[in-house]
Amino acid sequence: MVGIALIAFARAREAVVGGTIHGGVAHPSARSVRQEGSGVVRFTGGHSAPTLEDVARIAGVSRATVSRVVNGGTLVAAKTTEAVREAITQLDYHPNRAARALVTRRTGVIAVIVPETDERVFADPYFPQVYHGALQAFGDSDVQVVLAMSQPGDSASRMVRYLESGHVDGALIASHHGPSLAQALAKSWQPVVFIGDPEVPGVPFVELDNRAAARAATRHLIERGARRIGTITGPLDMGSARQRLEGFQEAMAEAGLDGNLYVEGGYNAQSGQVVEQLLARDPGLDGVFAANDLMAVTAMGVLQRLGRRVPEDVKVVGFDDAAIGRQCTPQLTTMTNPAAEHARAAAELLIEILAGGVPEARNLMAASQLVVRGST
Repeated sequence: MVGIALIAFARAREAVVGGTIHGGVAHPSARSVRQEGSGVVRFTGGHSAPTLEDVARIAGVSRATVSRVVNGGTLVAAKTTEAVREAITQLDYHPNRAARALVTRRTGVIAVIVPETDERVFADPYFPQVYHGALQAFGDSDVQVVLAMSQPGDSASRMVRYLESGHVDGALIASHHGPSLAQALAKSWQPVVFIGDPEVPGVPFVELDNRAAARAATRHLIERGARRIGTITGPLDMGSARQRLEGFQEAMAEAGLDGNLYVEGGYNAQSGQVVEQLLARDPGLDGVFAANDLMAVTAMGVLQRLGRRVPEDVKVVGFDDAAIGRQCTPQLTTMTNPAAEHARAAAELLIEILAGGVPEARNLMAASQLVVRGST
């Protein structure tokens, strides 16, 4: 992996009661524990966080018994388990995550892996939404959610090695290029869920119905009177880009129109400039479907600079319903792509898999809605 960025933590604990923190390691102060008749637990000789031994002392059991209860062991009598849990509550004890991971083989960390450049991840509003959705899904737990960025050219085996390194319990994969990563992960023991169709049978994913959404966008342009319509696609090594192109071409064919006027873009703002290539191929261009809003907004700016009025001369539809589409003039007609909702759904699938369950539906398809604004 080229870069591993720890972006945020869901309910991460940032303080240690008593003692000091040096280099991220807690150093508790020494003290003893005594229980008063009122049932209130008091600490003497210091104020550091309670330990496994403290719980064992209050519960009247061995340290090993407390460890089994904390780590979900079943070979403990119900009465003993109850006593241990009461002691945990009284002491406000929180298990040491590192020690617990040695027993449970769980790290408490989930990765959101994005095989894209840093520039694209931080420029495209789609990715913060994905990460936000993952954080929301794990918000009621102590799970840490990390963002891992690689380069699109990184080998699948390199990413698999990272996932199997023991640093994470599972991963959500967003914005993959081609099926190679999913093919490698299909052979791995590591639980993963893709956001977007990985094009590999058996690998769980949550996907937007890109083809249907592109058909709806193109039909809208046709209904508004456009006939000489071109599209700016995303990178055609990505399933979402190919599906949106196919949906565009299907709608054009339904209307008896030529659907071969397209230029490949990169899902980035700069790619919107290729609208000039569409104009060069058909000076009578009167409609543009751009496969995301970043490209669409740039394309509108280029059209206006060249003296084409939007929407009077050329109508434009984008994709994603990003905030930038509401900040331009005219405001952008677009298709919704609720990335945060998709990430939450993918995370819920992952949680079920990590819990040992078998999801009823391993592949979820979401619908997109047309949002009509001033650009059409």
